[in-house]
Amino acid sequence: MKIYPNAPGAKKKKADEGEKKGNLTVTERGVVAVHDFNIEIADKEFIVLVGPSGCGKSTTLRMVAGLEEITEGEVIIDGKVVNDIPPKDRDIAMVFQSYALYPHMTVYDNMAFALKLRKMPKDEIDKKVREAAEILDITQYLDRKPKALSGGQRQRVAIGRAIVREPKVFLMDEPLSNLDAKLRNQMRAEIIKLRQRINTTFIYVTHDQTEAMTLGDRIVIMKDGYVQQIGTPQEVFNHPANIFVAGFIGTPQMNFFDAVLNRSGDKYTVTVCGTEFEPSEDKQAALKANNAQPGPVTLGVRPEHIMLCSAGADRAIAAKVDVSEMMGSSIHLHSNVAGKDVVMVLSTVDLPAEHAQGFRYGEEVHFSFGGGVMHVFDAESGKALT
Repeated sequence: MKIYPNAPGAKKKKADEGEKKGNLTVTERGVVAVHDFNIEIADKEFIVLVGPSGCGKSTTLRMVAGLEEITEGEVIIDGKVVNDIPPKDRDIAMVFQSYALYPHMTVYDNMAFALKLRKMPKDEIDKKVREAAEILDITQYLDRKPKALSGGQRQRVAIGRAIVREPKVFLMDEPLSNLDAKLRNQMRAEIIKLRQRINTTFIYVTHDQTEAMTLGDRIVIMKDGYVQQIGTPQEVFNHPANIFVAGFIGTPQMNFFDAVLNRSGDKYTVTVCGTEFEPSEDKQAALKANNAQPGPVTLGVRPEHIMLCSAGADRAIAAKVDVSEMMGSSIHLHSNVAGKDVVMVLSTVDLPAEHAQGFRYGEEVHFSFGGGVMHVFDAESGKALT
């Protein structure tokens, strides 16, 4: 847990324990930035902390690094409690969003600096620096200063500086957020290759769910200082724990409908837009296990799981086209259903010829979806019932 105390001499707020101020919780002790964060990370595992700005992910990483004091709890690295151990003695290496390179030093000297402080022999330093430079394909830049490098090259140098230390844990705080989209994709692939070559433990912070899904063995999704869900990329995509996770993971984000859950004996159905849908057997079992009660619910369906159908088809819902985005092999169709935006991802291969290039504004379409792709959430708490 991390609490930032109130400023000395500041008036004590007449705030109840746990009063919410925006996305922060204010208590008598101060502002709570991270609540009860508990996770055990296996050796050589790649963990990604992901969430919107201000959710506490960077604060959590900085507590592991020793750059933030821990209010309550313990950080244990390789079986040793490190709460009171300075950052330099924790055997971790951190890569920052801003690169944090020494501008007056060459790339070689930037990478060698921490090893020189350890009084390591020169020939060993040279070997480690050149090996890391080869892994990252920056050997040709070793004699340059950081200002002569592009953003992507500087980030490689920052990663190389961390590699040469051979730490037990790599900490990365949004290392790709300063790069353009194409370079970010390239560097993401480089980090995957790097992980395979150096095979150590990574804790990676990002607000980009695509990075989280492609890099992480497991993802920790955070919101307002609380952990919402921990799981593999496939687990959090297929089985989101609540509405926030469902909406945060996946691009475009999941569609949400106001719906009603019905129950007749052991059989559940969901009514949405006046149409009744029957969840699949596994969804039925989950609803029963959660003792889901009939009444208002929120129904979630991912854009790629929605199918166009004819007006007279069984369980067809009518919609009016708002925006048709041609994405090459697919069309992202934004439509209006009872005043709400519903997005569909449609493969151009499966569309009839008249719609291969898109849809007209205001055109009426009909869509449906199967019982196996429905996600049912409690209307009040937002927790998943399926």
